[in-house]
Amino acid sequence: MIVSIGNIKCGGGEPLVLIAGPCVVESRDLIFHTAERLKKICENLHVPLIFKSSYKKANRTSAGGFATIGEDAALKILDEAKKQFSLPILTDIHSEGEASAAAQVADVLQIPAFLCRQTELLEAAGRTGKAVNIKKGQFVAPDAMKYAAEKVALTGNKNILLTERGSMFGYHDLVVDFRSLPIMRAFGWPVVFDATHSVQVPSSGGKSGGRREFVFPLARAAAAVGIDALFIETHPDPAKALSDADSQLPLSQVENLLHQTLEIMDTHDMDGEEEGE
Repeated sequence: MIVSIGNIKCGGGEPLVLIAGPCVVESRDLIFHTAERLKKICENLHVPLIFKSSYKKANRTSAGGFATIGEDAALKILDEAKKQFSLPILTDIHSEGEASAAAQVADVLQIPAFLCRQTELLEAAGRTGKAVNIKKGQFVAPDAMKYAAEKVALTGNKNILLTERGSMFGYHDLVVDFRSLPIMRAFGWPVVFDATHSVQVPSSGGKSGGRREFVFPLARAAAAVGIDALFIETHPDPAKALSDADSQLPLSQVENLLHQTLEIMDTHDMDGEEEGE
């Protein structure tokens, strides 16, 4: 299955797509600076780019966690970036009521992992006609994602992506079962690997921590297994990020990560077999 997002095609043997941007809209300057840099990197490497940032974060560990600069203000900034840099936009939604408003700006509506089984949310996203990226819940087996995708597909919307982002391993850790990538691809939808949420340390001291040093090896492993898109959250200065400071990748490292990922994919086919075998 090939999913069309603007001029970008994802899946079916098409080139790797990068989905990247700051975790959340913090300011116009942050969004424009990051979008401009990512676009230049991706143009140089001939990698299609979908710009990602959440206009609000509803799944906060504690009540004091940063959520949004204001929903309308954040969506306006994303719309401006979309037009300025000619980039498709991905953002999260958390309730049925958010779907239509976010769809006025976003080209891809993302269903957060914690909400991947919410039937009415999936249906609302599907009815917008926009592409829908469903993140596999930390508590969900990969084979169960078939049913999440079907809830969207039954609305008549077949533009669906499925994202692996790690599974709970005890109370404060995640592990990645790379079998999930071919399992979910077998349903017919493009698969995405989220390299930054996969290194999170959930609910660590009132917020999510992270082990950023594993972003590179996990991305390389996913590339070897076979993915259609790579998802990373990136920030010019992660230590100052208002959300997911410990897991976002420094913007200065994105180009190197892409080089390594593409090099591995160039020597493997989509089934993870080395060329020539």
